[in-house]
Amino acid sequence: MVQNTENHPELLLWSATCLTDAKQQLAHADAPLQPAYQKLLRDAKQALAAGPFSVFDKPMVAPSGDKHDYYSVGPYWWPNPETSDGLPYIRRDGEVNPERERYDASARSQMESAVITLALAWYFTGDERYAIHATHLLRTWFLDPATRMNPHLAYGQAIPGICDGRGIGIIETHNFPTLLDAVALLRTSPHWREEDQRGFSQWFRAYLDWLLTSKHGRDEAVERNNHGTWYDVQVAAFALFVGDQQAARRALSENTPERIITQIEPDGSQPHELARTRSLSYSVMNLLGLMDAADLGQQVGVDLWHFVTGDGRGIRRAVDYLVHHALEQPWPNQQITPATSIVLLPVLYRAAIAYGEPAYLDQMAFLPAEHTRQRSHLLYGGAQDQ
Repeated sequence: MVQNTENHPELLLWSATCLTDAKQQLAHADAPLQPAYQKLLRDAKQALAAGPFSVFDKPMVAPSGDKHDYYSVGPYWWPNPETSDGLPYIRRDGEVNPERERYDASARSQMESAVITLALAWYFTGDERYAIHATHLLRTWFLDPATRMNPHLAYGQAIPGICDGRGIGIIETHNFPTLLDAVALLRTSPHWREEDQRGFSQWFRAYLDWLLTSKHGRDEAVERNNHGTWYDVQVAAFALFVGDQQAARRALSENTPERIITQIEPDGSQPHELARTRSLSYSVMNLLGLMDAADLGQQVGVDLWHFVTGDGRGIRRAVDYLVHHALEQPWPNQQITPATSIVLLPVLYRAAIAYGEPAYLDQMAFLPAEHTRQRSHLLYGGAQDQ
């Protein structure tokens, strides 16, 4: 049963209106959103048994000697077959080395997924089991002095034999802004205490400071592809979360328009992402990052949704390129791992909402039938006439 757990706190990326409308629709057993809701409940049942996760799960320690430090290796780096010790590692773009699972990236990803799932399940059902376990996972990863992660990524995406960490490792926390919205939903539960919120805010204040002042942060800020986009999103989201609107506005007004100019061609293609071996996955990933930046920009008076250059470069042009090349016809570029057109579902919803253009929703006719179970319908579909 869908319960009333309103009193929305401030959300950064999710829409309180869409969530409220989705909940109201789900009061009807025949609502079009029911397949997505039932899938969420199945996912939440699994999430209740997940974790807890922490940086102490890994069998090794970061070069600092402090196990509280997050440590990961670059996903596409493999032992060198030409050397006896496998060093230095060599790059095979798009091919994930399973060795990476032994470090912190896998635990972090599982924690994010479980918390987000549980928070949404709590919101839609009011079942305290979901809120209790989500808060347990968050406290273990971020707050418990015995298991917490230090608020930096100095040792993110290391390359054995080359470096102990890189700025591009910052991409590994690109889902943390969404995690903040999960926490916002959990604040309506008595199990997420004010002391938890204070500790969480302190953690993200420290992480934001590290992003803005460290060499790794400065390196990531000048990356020209999706890494730069998601750096802006993280800085802006974390700044808004801790109440620093000036830092958020600066990131989105000074950096992100230039990214649109350099990342999107007049025809809407994204050449930095098309150059990858997983070009559809990365094109969608970067566009979703720009959409997140645009949503955050609305909160500080920066209009990125409608930023367009004289020759037509802009977010909407990138949407139209993907609709034409990945929905209306087979994707013509390299994609070495499986990816279906379902990845475009959130793009279609968000473009329809941002531009007031329901024709984008008509493009769902090109998606596989199983798209009805996707969570995007709960996040964005509630405000649409389906």
